[in-house]
Amino acid sequence: MTYCVGLLLKEGMVLLSDTRTNAGLDNIATYRKMFLFEEPGERIIAILTAGSLSVTQTTLARLEEAIHAETEDTPSILAAPTMLQVAEIVGRTLNAVSQEVADKLTRMKQAASASMIVAGQRRGGAMRMFLIYPEGNFIEATEDTPYLQIGEHKYGKPILDRVITPQTPLADAEKAVLLSMDSTLRSNLSVGMPLDLAVIEKDACAVTRSRRIEAGDAAFAAMSEAWSAALRDAFRRITL
Repeated sequence: MTYCVGLLLKEGMVLLSDTRTNAGLDNIATYRKMFLFEEPGERIIAILTAGSLSVTQTTLARLEEAIHAETEDTPSILAAPTMLQVAEIVGRTLNAVSQEVADKLTRMKQAASASMIVAGQRRGGAMRMFLIYPEGNFIEATEDTPYLQIGEHKYGKPILDRVITPQTPLADAEKAVLLSMDSTLRSNLSVGMPLDLAVIEKDACAVTRSRRIEAGDAAFAAMSEAWSAALRDAFRRITL
């Protein structure tokens, strides 16, 4: 399992993913789940992945191949004129790979699926963020719902519901996604370190801040403990 989250705000976008992949308790590995495609100053596209590793890796490989060898049948996400068309390309590719893998696994009575968050901006266009389903269809983040999650999302959702609005400053948003991840890490062993964080300021068309947070990171540990202490203190203060 995994947990990825993306926030779409007035000031920019904040993206966070874990890196744990497991096929049972005795088969745990680390794989990157955040992929960034940049033409600095022109466009930035981020893709976060959750689900079957075979599906996500094949989908990303085909998207990257199309960037270097674009044809009419395999358009490139870096050549698409709008973020909507980027989402459509990713959706079609994900659906095609999902179908191919599903056909092979049906004979073995197994299943595999994946979902993705696609976020970005091209020069002169608006920032947009989409959640792509295995079937290739998608939904878009809006002012009413300025964040999207994939994977094991239920543990990290409450804090986002309580504090995130489109007006949330990027610094506060970064703190919110990290606390959202901290809650998930504490409650689900299938989500794990290290973490990948990216901040994309509005109209920068480039990643303006990125960070890999390893297990034992002092700043993350201090934030986690401060959050736990604050929750314990708030619990004690509440009376029935």
